[in-house]
Amino acid sequence: MLADVLPYLVCPHCSDGLDQVGNTLRCANRHSFDIARQGYVSLLRAATAFTGDTPAMVEARAAFLGAGHYAPIERALATVQPGPGCVVDVGAGIGHYLARVLDARPDRVGIALDAAKPALRRAAKHARVGAVLADAWQPLPIRTGSVGLALNVFAPRNPAELHRVLHPEGRLVVVAPTGHHLAALVSTVDMVTVAADKREQVAARLAPGFEPETEVVCEFELVLSHRDAAALVGMGPTAFHADADTIAARVAVLPEPVAVTASVIVSSFRPVPSPPADR
Repeated sequence: MLADVLPYLVCPHCSDGLDQVGNTLRCANRHSFDIARQGYVSLLRAATAFTGDTPAMVEARAAFLGAGHYAPIERALATVQPGPGCVVDVGAGIGHYLARVLDARPDRVGIALDAAKPALRRAAKHARVGAVLADAWQPLPIRTGSVGLALNVFAPRNPAELHRVLHPEGRLVVVAPTGHHLAALVSTVDMVTVAADKREQVAARLAPGFEPETEVVCEFELVLSHRDAAALVGMGPTAFHADADTIAARVAVLPEPVAVTASVIVSSFRPVPSPPADR
């Protein structure tokens, strides 16, 4: 799929366009980037200490999302109308949400950006998805104004870069947990907690370049086996502090099935035109 998304990609060093020559992407300034045999390419501008999800987290994510537990979130994302351009998921992980959005938009191609190689190996398998290793805090290797829809699902966001890559008629969709998200698991399994003012934090950080357009509270009940509950915990940030066996042991003390409420806000934003530069 990299060939299909090349018109939207740029060299991370000079921002020139890229061409594919064999198993390499190259720009006119002779910067080159080898395509991994699994189908993704690294367009990191500089070395980064952040490597994203671990292999164990990727496996847990694939198992949990593949079982359809977060289908209501997928449906909410698929309803947003994109502007002109491609679909980009920043912090895409295994590309699950991006793939579901593309299923609803057969005329679009998508780019999965993530810092985790194990996740991108899976993302690269999806139809109409180009998988790119990138750091959300560095300049994104995406052509300015070429994105019709940017997804940001439980992931870090760089407002300035998101604003730059979005088409003026494009949309940014952010999925963020509320303070009630998975509350029944938080204390028992010692999960990473969500700030009570998370919604306000997201809006304030985006405010200089984006205006809120729609907001949907997506809340639904989950009834999970111990295995699925452990995968839910193991695919999130808690897994950076506890291994799979520790998580499974904590979940095992809960009554089965495990009843828990998922609670997220799906917010869409439109970019505000940048003010003219001072002369």
